[in-house]
Amino acid sequence: MITTPGQTNKHYGIGAVNYHTGETVVLVRKRKRRKEIAELLESLLEKHPLETVYVTWDNANTHQDEEVEVVLRRACGRLILLYLPTYSPWLNPIEMLWRHFRREVTHCELFENMKTLIRETYHFFERYNETPEKVLSVIGAIQ
Repeated sequence: MITTPGQTNKHYGIGAVNYHTGETVVLVRKRKRRKEIAELLESLLEKHPLETVYVTWDNANTHQDEEVEVVLRRACGRLILLYLPTYSPWLNPIEMLWRHFRREVTHCELFENMKTLIRETYHFFERYNETPEKVLSVIGAIQ
């Protein structure tokens, strides 16, 4: 937690986790709009240039618009979007990882500034990318 009296200085974590390898991709942005969601999808495609990428996500309005459609068209069939039922975060593996992140990094913590919080966020995911078996355990993937 960062004390920001009278301010709404927010940043959002936008991420994905590979259910088979435990590898994560996380972006921290000032906003969580369609543009940032499209950026995440592009990051996933760049990370896996030869494979088909399957994304399982909820029905948030940021997941459905022209920016996302542009990325889908450019992917030429390499990006498959699978929508979860409404109000079912327990079915989304990244939600389990976000819960673990909050417990380990932000729960009962007071950060000096936003830069420190963002640095600790990236540090957490970098550390977990070095030990993907931990990620697989957290998200409940079969190893």
